Amino acid sequence: MGVLMSRRQTVERVQKVSLAVSAFKDGLREQPSTRRRAEAGTARQGTLEQEVQEGEEEALAGPSQPEESSASKAAWERLRDGRGVEPEEFERANRFTPPAFIRPKRELHDDEAPDISLEQREQIVNDEMCEICEVWTAESLFPCRICHRVYHDGCLRRMGYLQKDSAVEVTETAHTETGWSCYYCDNLNLLLTEEEMYSLMETLRNCKIIPGVCLTLDDFLHYKHQVHKQQFERTMPEAQEEQAALQFNALDPDKKGHIEWQDFLSHESIQLLQKIRPQNALLRLLTPKERERARTAFLALDQDNDGFIGEAECRQARHTWFRKHQKEMLSCNVSISHVGPISEGSPASSRNGKSPEKILPATKQEETSIDWPGFLRENVAYILAARPNSAALHLQPLA
Repeated sequence: MGVLMSRRQTVERVQKVSLAVSAFKDGLREQPSTRRRAEAGTARQGTLEQEVQEGEEEALAGPSQPEESSASKAAWERLRDGRGVEPEEFERANRFTPPAFIRPKRELHDDEAPDISLEQREQIVNDEMCEICEVWTAESLFPCRICHRVYHDGCLRRMGYLQKDSAVEVTETAHTETGWSCYYCDNLNLLLTEEEMYSLMETLRNCKIIPGVCLTLDDFLHYKHQVHKQQFERTMPEAQEEQAALQFNALDPDKKGHIEWQDFLSHESIQLLQKIRPQNALLRLLTPKERERARTAFLALDQDNDGFIGEAECRQARHTWFRKHQKEMLSCNVSISHVGPISEGSPASSRNGKSPEKILPATKQEETSIDWPGFLRENVAYILAARPNSAALHLQPLA
């Protein structure tokens, strides 16, 4: 219990400091406008021409914006802090305080190519104690399929990260090949630095996107058109609009007619990472578990063991990173579920009764060969985009 209280007190202290810093920043932003209003109030004795000029400037500036509601401010704060659930949104009784996430910072060596060897396999070791309560209870701990953390289902419930609908899913998948992503890895938005997050928030504000609200196809396309016009100062081509519509369908696998806010946010976060960071920096985000699954995938595709695979095989790998919740895949000889492609020789990869072994040699001869580093660079964004537990495809691979 002493460990529990110490951990809770530390988290609460970090949250208080974060809130104080946020309030200080908000105060700095409000000072210039307050000073201007005070100066305007003492200088109302100007000439008629000055009053007319002030009126014209106000007309050009448009009507004054109403003050944001407390709910809207809270939504933007959650977005900034990377939190999906606020303590006020559920009963406090028997609840732990959700953590105040600390966003990563870019390092000087991030853009240098990391040394990820194909031959040297990595030993995967999970934590022994629950990330939340720091207590060891052996088999009752649920491991994350992305990182080294493990959790008790009871601790996840008390944190508000495990609801009734998701409890069964976690129990069924955490110890299977499909796996389960913890609340750190499930949220792609937490990969953004503070500067990148403010850039994304500014884009969302300019496009009138409300945090926490689902988006229809019209909303999604309108947003994509606005972003394209702001970036390139021209209308988005029809081909890109069709690609955006395909991405919407990928984010709405259940055909509900709208995409969930968290799926939209994950999609925009990975898109921003692709635009801002070089591939070497993205490769450094991969965890040992993801790197090891990538090795398994590459070795399964490199059936002649020459260190190269065909371009078509690499393209197919981009699609199969996202295979989720398919129980029939667990019986395949070589399969790494939705975080890695199926072997071309596995039963699940055969189509229309054709033997895949007959077409592989021709494919490798006709197309450009790709080595292990190239395979990682081509697939790193899709590996990261496959982290969330959602069935949505947060980065639709090109055909």
